[in-house]
Amino acid sequence: MTKEEFISSLKMNNIDLNDQQVEQFEKYLSLLQEYNQVMNLTGITEENEVYEKHFFDSLLFSFTQKLDNLSLIDVGSGAGFPGIPLAICYPSCDITLLEPLTKRCNFLQIVVNALGLGNVTIINERSEDFAKNNIEKYDIVTARAVSRLNIILEITSQLVKVNGLMVALKGKIALEELKEAKNALYLLRFKEEYIQEAHLPNDDSTRYNIFLRKIGATPNKYPRNYGQIKKRPL
Repeated sequence: MTKEEFISSLKMNNIDLNDQQVEQFEKYLSLLQEYNQVMNLTGITEENEVYEKHFFDSLLFSFTQKLDNLSLIDVGSGAGFPGIPLAICYPSCDITLLEPLTKRCNFLQIVVNALGLGNVTIINERSEDFAKNNIEKYDIVTARAVSRLNIILEITSQLVKVNGLMVALKGKIALEELKEAKNALYLLRFKEEYIQEAHLPNDDSTRYNIFLRKIGATPNKYPRNYGQIKKRPL
């Protein structure tokens, strides 16, 4: 996907980038390529692949979900996906990037400063720890390529407001993970809202974005510490 195809595809999905936003994506790509030479950010660095497999993929779920004037936290943000592309396209959305690795947070801060993203906050902390003092703070929680669904749901569950959404950006085994997470959904007070199945324009693989609605307060005993979560997933 070329930059021009990226811009055109977004426009067909009601995201009309202005010149500043196009330039922000260009700067982000350049910084990603530059810093990937000295730190392990991504295995995808070729321009057309970044536009499709990182930028466009990060935005897919927003084609069916309004983000304007909402609060969103991207858990395990890594190199900034999906949080940075969302922040560029939705400047009125208050976005927090939660990332436990300091070196990646340093990279994210460089990107935020270079792109002038005033709607982004970066937090260097583990999700299950951050959640203790930020209960039901966010309208939407996103996680892309972080962990299996039952695990990521537990570590993010307290962050979501009641009636808010947890959106898991998943690949080919998403439906298997959803089935595996039925008990976690029940215990953590979530329900499956819908599944967005999508294909990237030049890629045969299927993307599944799983939308989970929080229907009640998550019990205070969750999330457990990460050792327990990993050893005995819900």
